[in-house]
Amino acid sequence: MDPSEEYTRCPARGKCPVYLAMSSGTVRYAALEGNLGEEPWDTDSQPHPDEGHPPPLEAVPVPWKSTVSCKNHRESSVGEEAQGEEGPAATQLDVSRLRSSSMEIREKGSEFLKEELHKAQKELKLKDEECERLSKVREQLERELEELTASLFEEAHKMVREANMKQAASEKQLKEARGKVDTTLFAEFQAWRESPTLDKTSPFLERVYREDVGPCLDFTMQELSTLVRAAVEDNTLTIEPVASQTLPTVKVAAVEYGSTNTCALSGLSRTCRHRIRLGDSESHYYISPSSRARITAVCNFFTYIRYIQQGLVRQDAEPMFWEITRLRKEMSLAKLGFFPQEA
Repeated sequence: MDPSEEYTRCPARGKCPVYLAMSSGTVRYAALEGNLGEEPWDTDSQPHPDEGHPPPLEAVPVPWKSTVSCKNHRESSVGEEAQGEEGPAATQLDVSRLRSSSMEIREKGSEFLKEELHKAQKELKLKDEECERLSKVREQLERELEELTASLFEEAHKMVREANMKQAASEKQLKEARGKVDTTLFAEFQAWRESPTLDKTSPFLERVYREDVGPCLDFTMQELSTLVRAAVEDNTLTIEPVASQTLPTVKVAAVEYGSTNTCALSGLSRTCRHRIRLGDSESHYYISPSSRARITAVCNFFTYIRYIQQGLVRQDAEPMFWEITRLRKEMSLAKLGFFPQEA
């Protein structure tokens, strides 16, 4: 009997483990003749103990592992068939889910990129506006700087031009004044310069004493005025600022002149910041700023003519004469009450 026909006639066919075992050559069986229409096995069969009964199945010992393997094979075959039926649907579902997730991620990414782009465009716009504003400010500053520079140059040229004009006018006035100088006064000065002396009998000094020195040192307190004039001529008068310590008071014409609020020469109530000392006397007299300015102007004149007398001034007669004229002008202004505020 052909084994292939034997296998096809088995009612269990491919699902019976015995059938599977026989098909693989592991197990052989014999059935009753005519029962299932199969031929008995004659070759390797052993005699059965009971005659007239269907021979029992004779199994060849097979390891348990083979049976389990057959069971697992059957279960895996069933699983593969189920998986084969459900596989395409599950795959399509997974693909659909992946596509949906991909689209969602793409949409979110697109929205995020749009937001970032919008922010970047907004920041760029703000920066452009700031750059434009700064550019306008810079242009305005440059324009103002140019205008200021031009104005300064124009002002400088104007000041130089005015200074030159004033200098030219001053030189012209000086020349005119020199041309109008009293020839008698200049002649008196030249005569005194040839033999300088402090004797008041010389025409030059006699005129200066009469017109400038006398009126400038003529104070209300005549007695003290005479002493001050003599000290100036002898160059023994000292002027010093008022100190904080208490100083001895001096009485002149029965009047006490030791207060810093009363001038000893004019007798007026004035703030006295200086005091004078005559010769080596320890007595001090408080004087007002006006009295100090008058005494200082006379002292400056006598100092200059002493320098001329001592030969310390090495100039021509004309410059000396103009310096003396300036000093006489200061005495006249001080006599009228015009003096620097620091006096």
